[in-house]
Amino acid sequence: MGPKVISGMKILAKDTVLEGCVAISKNSTGPVANRGGQFFLSGGSGVLRRLVISMLVGVVSGLGALAFFLALEWSRWFFLGYLAGAPAPTPAGEHLVDLVVTTPYRPWLLFFIPALGGLASGLLVYTFAPEAEGDGMNAMINAFHNLGGFIRARVPFVKAVTSIITLSTGGSAGREGPITQIGAGFGSWLARKLKLSGREQRIFLLAGCAAGLGAIFRAPLGAAITSVEVLYSEDFESEAIIPCVIGSVVAYTIFSFVFGFEPIYATPRFVFRDPRELVAYALLGLICAPIGGLYVRVYKGLRDRFRLLTNIPKHLRPALGGLAVGLIGLMVPEAIGGGYGYIQVALDGKMAVSLMLVAAAAKIVTTSLTIGSGGSGGLFGPTLFIGGMLGGAVGFVGHHFFPAVVQQPGAYVLVGMAAFFAGVAKAPLGALVMVSEMTWSYGLLPPLMLVSVIAILFNRYGSIYESQLLNKFQSPTHQHELTMDVLSDLTVESVLKPGQQVATLDPGLRFAQLQEIIAQTRQALYPVVDKDGHHVGNLSLLDIRQVMFEDSLSDLVVVGELCGPAVSLSPEQDLNSALLAFLDQGHGQMPVVRKRENGRDEIMGLLRHEDVIAAYHQKVSQLEVN
Repeated sequence: MGPKVISGMKILAKDTVLEGCVAISKNSTGPVANRGGQFFLSGGSGVLRRLVISMLVGVVSGLGALAFFLALEWSRWFFLGYLAGAPAPTPAGEHLVDLVVTTPYRPWLLFFIPALGGLASGLLVYTFAPEAEGDGMNAMINAFHNLGGFIRARVPFVKAVTSIITLSTGGSAGREGPITQIGAGFGSWLARKLKLSGREQRIFLLAGCAAGLGAIFRAPLGAAITSVEVLYSEDFESEAIIPCVIGSVVAYTIFSFVFGFEPIYATPRFVFRDPRELVAYALLGLICAPIGGLYVRVYKGLRDRFRLLTNIPKHLRPALGGLAVGLIGLMVPEAIGGGYGYIQVALDGKMAVSLMLVAAAAKIVTTSLTIGSGGSGGLFGPTLFIGGMLGGAVGFVGHHFFPAVVQQPGAYVLVGMAAFFAGVAKAPLGALVMVSEMTWSYGLLPPLMLVSVIAILFNRYGSIYESQLLNKFQSPTHQHELTMDVLSDLTVESVLKPGQQVATLDPGLRFAQLQEIIAQTRQALYPVVDKDGHHVGNLSLLDIRQVMFEDSLSDLVVVGELCGPAVSLSPEQDLNSALLAFLDQGHGQMPVVRKRENGRDEIMGLLRHEDVIAAYHQKVSQLEVN
């Protein structure tokens, strides 16, 4: 049965959307078309472009890691070895400088060198890039959440130079902070130069971070996971995992091609065979949790104390922190510098338990003084050191009393590294994978997983990274996306009221007939359909309100001239794009049109703006209940 015709008006039942719509079709350049899908799954040239950019970020990060590592190792040899006569051990896989130190030990110089490094670092940072102070990883997290992925181009260079100065002069910090900012800064800069979206800028920021970590620690998979995990304590930035993996693998390959593909730390084949040993590992997790909380509180407490020293210029505060670090270094030299070599000594079983405990306690203080005073570096490296020392102490004590159960005490150094970082950074997966890659010890994954979970569950003192958020719902950069995604699973057809009768207009309708139709219906918008059944436009009451009662227009054919574009919604369209269409067109109603096989347009009904809002509130209510 065909549609009923009343005075040039067709009443159609609910079966009606165009194949997309003119204003918001799939080929549109408007806001709906730019919404996109999964970052690396949108097909076409976009995938190739993102692949090339991810690889380019990896290349630059790998080269940056090469330059940074060379400069750091030679500077460290010069300041601590050649000048102070206090060379620190190096990991087995990082022996770069072969020159033998013949300088006698100069404790007075070891005391002053960290202060001089702090002074130089403070002057450079607060003169050229104040945002380069402190921990680099936290700065990257803050840039992602609060700055739209923006990092000034000069920051990576300032961060690299000041971190080399800080670390090579005995400051207690990690090298991951500057190298992540080198990669992240380049990813951010490249995205801006290519005029990419803010979303892509943030993702390539993470790709640069992963590339820097993957190169400097020779842990490509762990670095990629850490980069998407460390942003949140209970969430992941999963959309960035593919570019992070690509960038990390490329940077790792370039770095390792020059310095070798062997792991950073040389270890025997650690294995887990005795279930009884889980008790000792669980004890390690229970120890890491409160000490991790203490580490967070000491670091933030000393940082806040330095910030209260308003009578001392910011430029000088890192020097003040350096003086305190130098004083501690005279008593516990293991607690200054990066400390990576001492982890190797502990893995080899050549450190006394008492020394490991003292070194861990001193490292908490020296790191808090170095970074908290405004010195430049990272918190990841010292965290590995503290965890490794705690793990070594538990392992060797356990081996002493229960040699049949704890047969490989060095394994506890490795597990402690991952567990302690997992607890204080709320990033368990990336930590355990990175530590496994740094030592090639994958046989300890079960205890690594157990201890990391225990360290997280029992550490209730927050994260060492202050900019880290709980999940995406708290991130300012995701607020708009999350609000819109509430409607992404709903379609227009799912909320369109069934059984609607829609009045459509013929383009040749006279004004008097139009007035009669308006008087008989309650629509605010009328689809205009030609004799061939094609939707050719929409006539809104707003368009004719001023001439509505002009009797002189009665015999004029006005519908075809007064109607606007044939904007419509399709039944398969999600409500996100429908809502944007309402905002773009300014109408309270939109026709829902389906293209039939015979080429005619089937008007299924009129979707109201308030129907979309009602669906939104209903969906939010369901989420809150769940």
